[in-house]
Amino acid sequence: MDLHRPRRKHRLSLLGAGIVCVAFATVMLAQDTSKTETKQGAASQKVQVDRGEVVYVSGNDLVFRMENGEVRHVTVPDSARATVDGKKLSVHELQPGMKLQRTITTTTTPRTVTTVRTLQGKVFSVTPPSSVILSLPDGTNKQYTIPKDQKFTIEGQEGRTAFDLRKGMNISATVVTEVPETVVSQQRKTTGLAPPPPPTPPTPPTPPLEGALLIEAPAPAPTAVAAVAPAPAAPEPPPAKLPKTGSVMPLVGLLGLLCSGLSIGMRKLCRR
Repeated sequence: MDLHRPRRKHRLSLLGAGIVCVAFATVMLAQDTSKTETKQGAASQKVQVDRGEVVYVSGNDLVFRMENGEVRHVTVPDSARATVDGKKLSVHELQPGMKLQRTITTTTTPRTVTTVRTLQGKVFSVTPPSSVILSLPDGTNKQYTIPKDQKFTIEGQEGRTAFDLRKGMNISATVVTEVPETVVSQQRKTTGLAPPPPPTPPTPPTPPLEGALLIEAPAPAPTAVAAVAPAPAAPEPPPAKLPKTGSVMPLVGLLGLLCSGLSIGMRKLCRR
């Protein structure tokens, strides 16, 4: 007894079912195909410009005053950047007094998405000559509009109209679907200027001309004097009389001494 024979029969059954499914899927793909094409129209742009001055900055909270005096509060993400005097600044680097300008460019582009689908269906109901409801292979029913003077091929016969359609008939059709769409994109750009430096005090105006016009001559420059060495001082003349502190006693003593010497000399000469 071959115990593997039931398994072989089961495998053959699965293989046959797989072949049937593949064949059925191939037929369905051949019967139901589609192609999508997108056509874009002329784009239009709208530019919105907002100008304001930074009043208060705290964290990601930004308060600024618009040109019309309106005060606005916005929460700015960390990734946002403003170009101020050529430098890209985050919200944490903004300062009160900065002038900001936000430009929002909105681009609107119309487009039409056209899908062309070839399918096989069965007539579920028909309202000639304007519409027909088909039962599709996936089990759904869809209603289609029949263009004016549209011809059908029914059971190999060409040139048939919507009035020849009957419930249960199998027909092939090319379905065209057009869906209008509008694509909107926005581009935001923020620029600004740093607060100006404090103003310099104004120059006083020139007083008006009164009477005759006079021009003050400049004062002469001081003359430079060359440095000259001073001449030596002349010696002082001797005093005409002795100072009050002088005395005649030394002179008297000197004269007495001379007289004594003279008398001694005369004695010695006489003795000889």
